[in-house]
Amino acid sequence: MQILILGAAAGGGVPQWNCGCRNCADARKGLIPALSQSSIAVSGDGSSWLVLNASPDIRDQLARAPQLAPEGLRGTPVEAVVLTNGDVDHVAGLLTLREKTAFDLYATTEIHAALAENPIMGVMDPGLVARKPFALGQTINAGGVAIECFAVPGKVPLYKEAGEVKTDEVSETTIGLMLSANGRRVAYIPGCAAIPDDLLERIEGADILLFDGTVWENEEMPKMGAGKKTGRRMGHIPMSGPDGSMARFQPFGGERSIFTSTTPTRYCSLRRRNERRWRRRDGPSRLTGWRLRFDRCKPGTI
Repeated sequence: MQILILGAAAGGGVPQWNCGCRNCADARKGLIPALSQSSIAVSGDGSSWLVLNASPDIRDQLARAPQLAPEGLRGTPVEAVVLTNGDVDHVAGLLTLREKTAFDLYATTEIHAALAENPIMGVMDPGLVARKPFALGQTINAGGVAIECFAVPGKVPLYKEAGEVKTDEVSETTIGLMLSANGRRVAYIPGCAAIPDDLLERIEGADILLFDGTVWENEEMPKMGAGKKTGRRMGHIPMSGPDGSMARFQPFGGERSIFTSTTPTRYCSLRRRNERRWRRRDGPSRLTGWRLRFDRCKPGTI
């Protein structure tokens, strides 16, 4: 199975357009890598590809990946796009994919309904873009990969919030994916609010885990003055702490675990452009074997 990390940042990317935090400032200076918004491409055969989440940066992401270039005047090796939630960070790129080329669009019924409510999404030609439902527990095949869909704790997209918001709802609102090809398995969970025991059981046996790395600690954004919402209020479990993702996934093994969807204001930063070990601003590395990935066009083989 081949995996391209098209985008490794959460919403806004790094640098975020209106953010002057140290990380965004360093990215503007070229001291750390700039990161585009969360998306990956997967292939089981190296010729047809599956894109997981259509980020607002998808045009540049596809342009940087020669594997995803059209072979003729029009076309694409992208067979399908799968959405793990309805967040703007994961669906806005669909507007870029409107130029009359066929692909399948997989999402849960609830995510499809959220898209259907917005008339701007009608620019995708229904005769070319087949909107296919992806039921919880169902397995589909695309790009030479078998993809199983399962619910993870999360919340409705920001544009659907009304009244009191349940941030750890287990439903079709937020899903994870188990990818299988050529005897290898990868769990992809770019957004997750909590890690119940049944989720630990579900990923057991996966070769690699790609998981939500939006915030280092729950109060990160309020502490930095970058916003009022905590990580959990936004539907994201923090990396650190006794009930954070690193602690909860400790039995799975850090060397098989990779954070993705990281935010520009995170407490982790690069020392040098080519360094893959991250550290906290206020102390030594506590990632305990976990890795953070950058945007890259060279595929990793699992």
